[in-house]
Amino acid sequence: MTAHSRTEDQVRAALRAVDEAEASVAEKGEMLMEIAMGLQQKPQALEDLVAAAHLYEKALEITPASLSLLSARIRARMGTALMAIPSNDGGTLQQARESFETALATLVAEGLDEEIAEAEMNLGLALQSLAGLHRARIQDAIAAYQRALRTFDRERHPKEFAILQNNLATAFLSIPFTDEKAKMREALAVQAFEEGLSVVTLVDHPAEYAMLQNNLGNALQYVSSSHRVENSLRALDAYDEALKVRTARDMPAEYANTIANKANCLANLPDDLEHPETGNPENLANALGLYQEAQQLFQRLGEADKAAAVQSAIDEITAEQQPTARKANGSR
Repeated sequence: MTAHSRTEDQVRAALRAVDEAEASVAEKGEMLMEIAMGLQQKPQALEDLVAAAHLYEKALEITPASLSLLSARIRARMGTALMAIPSNDGGTLQQARESFETALATLVAEGLDEEIAEAEMNLGLALQSLAGLHRARIQDAIAAYQRALRTFDRERHPKEFAILQNNLATAFLSIPFTDEKAKMREALAVQAFEEGLSVVTLVDHPAEYAMLQNNLGNALQYVSSSHRVENSLRALDAYDEALKVRTARDMPAEYANTIANKANCLANLPDDLEHPETGNPENLANALGLYQEAQQLFQRLGEADKAAAVQSAIDEITAEQQPTARKANGSR
């Protein structure tokens, strides 16, 4: 059975079961929302996310207008499903944004602090993705994250706090460096990553810990600073911390991203820090090995764009190594 027909059968069965259930309209709306959340939680195919969004819509259709809080909760969940559905033009992202904004109008008045903060955090993600398509302002995403932080603080909600710090940092770094505040935003981004890392641990929050370490490494590697070598060494340490969680076996996509990032860093670091003029053949060789491993993984995972970007880096290193190889051969 194909994923498409399997999902269709599940949706039909769910709708029939809800329709036949001896329950109130509100209870049926909640049942549909729960079924949609189950499909969305571990989707086996894109059709699962589309079906989840459809079930949320059905739940909204049968929920009376008088149950405004339930409708808001359904809309907030529907927004997360829509946000996960790929869209080249940002159409589903825009629908997600509208779902979150509509939900928040009610949640702010009637909902719990945590569900308001969760909706704000998800609204920020939708706005940040839309900003990348020039269909929203990144400043609005930052404002949504900051509103979420009023509830998701470091003491009561360390995991959410760390994710929000990561989102804030990536938002700061996404603003073009064309004004006098660019360096300040870079510093704020590094600070936000470090704030996130101050509340999560390798043992208790491995995924968040690895994400923050990887992204901190990227920030340190590319910030404009007079301490470039020092920042690069800190970045390498951060990547190594991320790789304690991101392994080739358990997280191949994340592992490939991190070793490619580490290769970028090594390729620009001198072998002898006290004598940078001697070059970096050893670091280049190490970087080349990491790039080649990352490329194989990207190809296996169907990440064609990332595989092509890594191939460009491999070509650059290979071209840089050739003059050195010819000189070594001539001196034998």
